[in-house]
Amino acid sequence: MGENNITVGCEGLLINSSSANLNLNPNQIIQNAYLYWAGSGTGDFDVDLNSIPISAQRTFTNISISSGLPYFSAFADITSQVVSTGNGNYTLSNLDVSQTLLNTSGYCTNRTNFAGWAIIIVYKDTSLPLNQINIYDGLQSIPNSINITLNSLNVVDNNNAQIGFIAWEGDSNLAINETLMINGNTLSNPPLNPANNAFNGTNSITGSSSLYNMDLDIYNIQNNINIGDTSAQIQLTSGRDVVLINVIVTKLNSQLPDASVILNSNIQNCDSRSITLNCSVTNFNCTSTLQAGTPIAIYANGQLVGQSQTTSVIPINGSENKQITINLPSEIADNFTITIVVDDTGNGQGIISEISENNNQTSSGLLTFFTSPIASTLESQTTCNTGLTQGNFNFFEYSTQSLTNTTDFFTGFYESAAEATLATNAIPNPNNYIANETPKEIFIRIENQNCFTISSFWLYTKNCPPTVYNYVSSNNDQANDTFFIDGLRDVFVNFELEIYNRWGKLIWTGNNSTPNWDGIPNKGTRVDNSAVPEGTYYYILNLNDNDYPEPITGWLYFRK
Repeated sequence: MGENNITVGCEGLLINSSSANLNLNPNQIIQNAYLYWAGSGTGDFDVDLNSIPISAQRTFTNISISSGLPYFSAFADITSQVVSTGNGNYTLSNLDVSQTLLNTSGYCTNRTNFAGWAIIIVYKDTSLPLNQINIYDGLQSIPNSINITLNSLNVVDNNNAQIGFIAWEGDSNLAINETLMINGNTLSNPPLNPANNAFNGTNSITGSSSLYNMDLDIYNIQNNINIGDTSAQIQLTSGRDVVLINVIVTKLNSQLPDASVILNSNIQNCDSRSITLNCSVTNFNCTSTLQAGTPIAIYANGQLVGQSQTTSVIPINGSENKQITINLPSEIADNFTITIVVDDTGNGQGIISEISENNNQTSSGLLTFFTSPIASTLESQTTCNTGLTQGNFNFFEYSTQSLTNTTDFFTGFYESAAEATLATNAIPNPNNYIANETPKEIFIRIENQNCFTISSFWLYTKNCPPTVYNYVSSNNDQANDTFFIDGLRDVFVNFELEIYNRWGKLIWTGNNSTPNWDGIPNKGTRVDNSAVPEGTYYYILNLNDNDYPEPITGWLYFRK
C-alpha cells in the first residue's frame, strides 16, 4: 500500500488479492504465459488466478539478504488458461504472507516486507521481424551485483532490441549505485527510470510510478548491442537498496536456428547387431533456417558408432525425418543406450551457431540386443503305415518339450515353414494328426518378447505286421464276408496271397490290385462261378518286403 522506505511497519497484511488487465491487439497471438509470484518468508506455493487453483511447478526458496531473512518465488506455466481467457481482468488471490510478517518482526522493522505477482506473456505478431526471446528466471538478491552473459546470439538487426525484468523490494527513495547495464553501458528510461535509480517501484507497461516494492520495467537497448554480436553482458547493481531479481527477458533480432533431434523409434533385427533409427531433426523455437549438411553423430554407451547429416534446409518450425542404420561393434555390451546428437561432427563439436546448445541430443534409454529363442531338439516319430505311407500321430507334448527357456512361449505346429513364419494355419489336432503321406516334416514356432524361431521334426511310417482274420462267412451280412487281412493292402503293395484247399491244391491267388477272397476260386478246375465248399483252407502270404523275408502261413475257415 506504500513504499517500505517511507512507511514504517507492515501495512495491508490482510490484502489477499490484486488485479491487472491484459489488453493485446487482435493480431497478437499468445504463445506462452508464465505466472511468477514472490514474497517474504519461506513460501506460499498455492494461489488462485481468476478463482482457478494454481500450484507452483518450480520454486526458488530461502533466498537471504544481509539480515538473514528468507524470501521466496514460484513459477507456473499458465499458457492454456490465458489462451482460453484472452484479454480482460486477471485477479490473483490467496497469496498470503501475513503470518510470516506477524511472527517475524524483522521484515517490518527492516522495511523489507512484500508480496506480489506478474505474468510474462510471449506473443506472435506477424507484422514484427523474427525475434529471439530469452527468459531467465531465479531469485537473487542485490547488492552488490549480478552479472549475466547472454550467449548463442547472432544479431542481424538491433532495431527495437529490448530488455525487461521483474524485481522485488526496490524503493524510489534509495538510489545508491543502482544501475542496469548492458555491455558496460548504463541504461535509463527517464523520467520513469533514471540512470541511477533502476529499481524504484515502476511499471513501464502502465507508466505507473507507484508499483510499490516491485519493478516491471522494459528498456530499449538498440544502441547498446551491435549487429554481428554473438553474446551480450548484463549487469545489475545496487549499493544499498535491497533488490531481488526474479526474471530477466531479452528481445533481440537474432537470426539463429535451433537444431534438436527426436528419436521416434528403433528397429532391431533378431540375432543381429544392426539397428535402424527413425528420428526427426527439428528446427523449432528458432529465428532462422537450419542448413543442409548439419552433422549427426550416433553414440552407443558413449562410443561413436555412426554418423549422418541433414539432407535439406530445414525451415523455421520445420523438421526432417531421418532413417539411420548402424552396426554396433562387438565391444558394445549387450545392454546399451543409443544417443543421437545433432550438430556434432563426432567429437562433441558442432559447426553452426544455435539459439540453444543444450537441446541437441536424445537418448533411447537402455536397450538389449534381440536374440531368437532356442528350441529343443525333437526326435522324429514313427508309426504304422495305414496305407500308401499314411499314418496317425500324436505330437501334442512337443509343444512344451520344445521350450528351453521359461520366458519363451510355443505358438503352434505347422505343415510348412512359410506357414510357421507367418503364424497361419496352425495344425488344429496335434494329438490326432493324420499325415497323408510320409516322410512328413512338421514345423514349430517358438517366440519370445521380440523374436521367433522355426524348428521342425519328422514323421515316418513303417510297415507293421498284418493282422489276419481267418473266419469267412460269405452270407452278405456285412461281417466277415471276405477273407480280410488288416494292414496289408496299400501297405505291402507287392504282396502275393495264395489259398489252398485241404489237399494242397491252389484255388485262389491275389495281390494289391485284386479284391479280397470271397470263397470263389480263380485257380484250378472251375465248372461255374460257385463258392468252394465249407471247410478249412490254407493260405500263404508273401509280403515281398525286405523286413519280412519269410512268408506268413496259416489256416482259415470258410462258411457259406
